[in-house]
Amino acid sequence: MRNGFSVFLAVFIALGLSWCGFVLGSAKQLGTAKQAAVLNSSDTWPLQRTGDATLGLQVYLANGCAACHTEQVRQDGVVCDVVLTAAGKKPTVVSNLVSTLKLTGLTREEADADSDKISAAGGTVETHVVATGADISRGWGIRRSVAADYLYDYPVQLGSLRAGPDLANIGTRDPDLNWQLVHLYAPQALVKGSAMPPFRFLFEVRKINPGDAPSPDALKFPKDFALPAGCEVMPTPEAKQLAAYLLSLRQDAPLYEAPFTPLMSKP
Repeated sequence: MRNGFSVFLAVFIALGLSWCGFVLGSAKQLGTAKQAAVLNSSDTWPLQRTGDATLGLQVYLANGCAACHTEQVRQDGVVCDVVLTAAGKKPTVVSNLVSTLKLTGLTREEADADSDKISAAGGTVETHVVATGADISRGWGIRRSVAADYLYDYPVQLGSLRAGPDLANIGTRDPDLNWQLVHLYAPQALVKGSAMPPFRFLFEVRKINPGDAPSPDALKFPKDFALPAGCEVMPTPEAKQLAAYLLSLRQDAPLYEAPFTPLMSKP
C-alpha cells in the first residue's frame, strides 16, 4: 500500500504519454490540415464532396461496406519512363538510338542518362513518373493514398479486409452512375462470380402499366439479366446517395507527396 501512489502516478504518466502520442500528436499533425496543391497546377486537392456524396458516406457506413472493402491504395515506389515527343531533324538517327535503349521502368539517374543521349542526337523527350506496386498493377489506383485524400471524410473508411477490391479510386475506374446502381442491385449481373451480396433493399421493383414508357431513372440492365415481365427497378434516395459517394471516390491528382505524371489524351 505504501507504493500505491507511486504505481498510480506511473500508470497515469504512461497513459498520459500514450494519449499525447496517439491523440494529441495526430491532432496537431493532421487536425489543421488544409487542401494540398496539385503538382504543376493552380488547383487544390481534394474537392469538397457534393451533398448526395456526403450523405452516401453515411449509407456506406451504415451498411458495413468497410468490412469487405478498403479505401487505401498501397505503393512500393516509382519508376521513370522516357517518352520521345519529337524526332527532330534526324529522325532515322534518333529512331535507331531509341531502339537500342530501355526507356521504361528506369531509375531517375537512368532516365536522365537516356534523355541526354536522345537530346544529343536531336530528339525531344519527356520523363514521366509512374507509381509502382501490386495495387497499382491491379488497376486499383494510379498512386498511393495519402492523408490529404481523406480531408473531407468523417469517419474515414480505410477498412482492413479486401474481400472485394479496393475502392479508393472506384469513381475513376467505373464512372458510370447506372453501372454503380446495377452493381449494387445485382453484382453478378456485371461481375461474374462476384461474392458481393446484393443490396436490393435499397431499390424498389415496381410494375409498369401497359403502354407506359419506363421511368428515366429506372436501372438499365445487361441484356442477359432477366427482370420479371412488365417491371422496372427504381433506386431509392439512399441508393442514389451511396452511388454518388462511390463516384466521388477519386485519388487521381498528382501531389508533392504522391507524384505521378498524368497521361494526356491526344486530341
